Amino acid sequence: MECISVFDMLKIGIGPSSSHTLGPWRAAERWIKELKTAEIFDKVENIKVDLYGSLSLTGKGHATDFAIMLGLSGADPELIPIEDIKTTIDAIKLKNAIFFNNEKYLEFKPETAIIFNKKFLPFHANGLVFTATINGKNQKSTFYSIGGGFVVKEERKNSKRNKEIFKTFPYPIKLGTELLAYCKTLNIPISAVVLKNEKSLRTSDSIDFELQRIWNTMLECMFIGCHTEGSLPGGLNVRRRAHDMHKNLISDLPYHNPQEWLETIRKTEVKFRQILKWVSCFALSVNEVNASLGRVVTAPTNGSAGVIPAVLMYYLVIENHEADFEHIKKFLLVAGEIGSIFKKGATISAAMGGCQAEIGVSSAMAAGALAELLGGTPEQVLMAAEIAMEHHLGLTCDPIGGLVQVPCIERNSMGAIKAINACELALETNPENVKVPLDKVIATMWETAKDMNSKYKETSEGGLAVGVNLSDC
Repeated sequence: MECISVFDMLKIGIGPSSSHTLGPWRAAERWIKELKTAEIFDKVENIKVDLYGSLSLTGKGHATDFAIMLGLSGADPELIPIEDIKTTIDAIKLKNAIFFNNEKYLEFKPETAIIFNKKFLPFHANGLVFTATINGKNQKSTFYSIGGGFVVKEERKNSKRNKEIFKTFPYPIKLGTELLAYCKTLNIPISAVVLKNEKSLRTSDSIDFELQRIWNTMLECMFIGCHTEGSLPGGLNVRRRAHDMHKNLISDLPYHNPQEWLETIRKTEVKFRQILKWVSCFALSVNEVNASLGRVVTAPTNGSAGVIPAVLMYYLVIENHEADFEHIKKFLLVAGEIGSIFKKGATISAAMGGCQAEIGVSSAMAAGALAELLGGTPEQVLMAAEIAMEHHLGLTCDPIGGLVQVPCIERNSMGAIKAINACELALETNPENVKVPLDKVIATMWETAKDMNSKYKETSEGGLAVGVNLSDC
């Protein structure tokens, strides 16, 4: 059984896509590490990268080529200053050379060194092959970006790392029923079970530090999105809406930092229509930052990064003005665990399962996490997650122009609203009356994913992607 940490599900990275941007970036880093381990890095004379499947079909719109160049340059997606991204890319294009791992220059013409192949590799829809020329001979290494920033090689099932991680988890979980059994046996909520597992990997201080860092990144992302106007890059001329919505909801005061901004919103009286607008504003703000190659948290992916912070903000500014870090911590722990169950039982990759695997999963994660904070039992928490996913089943991924903008940004708003609604339905339902358990809806989602036509799986070959004329945008 594959054991997945909360910090695997919630990762800090650069937009616009976890599978098409963060994944290839991490793959480039891992390839460099391979070369170093084999002690052949210094012998590399030339490099090139072949992209396959969805990475090839929508890679330009997802900045896959940029991510690969940044990864090959040795930049860290968690730490690189956003303003350095353009500078690095422009320098590579201007010089037709790359500073490989920030150690040595190699000839590198992006238009010929990064090849967008139209065919798919058999193992996964997001394949990329790195080739290094050493002593005149080519050495290849194949990676797959499987969603949420996760990167694997085809032999991953036999990997030593997974077996080691499995041994460290005192309460291994693959199914929702297993999670509920632990809650019942230990007489503790879901967040406490998850925390026990995390403590087998990290100290309590380290867990708190990383969760605080994740939340700070989410909060800063919303703050930036709500205070940035203009249009998004990529050619669709999509106007940012979070800025205008935010300005209409609250006076345009000179906030000095995200925390001060949060406290101001908490003191603002909010009515029902405004609640809908605030939640939408928070979700839109994150994904507008994501679409601009900004820094976000995969939750569980970049394309669905706005749902969880929007719902958590809803709790902080609407439901519980006195909430503190402990509430945020529980929310993120529960959300991460629910996401991991979906990943183990189905997929979080739109290239494999359509947008039900991204927005659907993020909505389920947020619904379950909110349910625990609002006093739901473990059974109601999983019921909330199930309800949220049930009403995302079959959702296709058909980004216009291969960009994570239309309909992706609005879908985060819809996913957040559905999560809140699913939570409330679950809290008003006796778990004994559940007709569709979480494990069943996950299995159904996976079957739906396998039945879905490939043109609706992040290829921009169907749906809105072909129904809308780009020349009219």
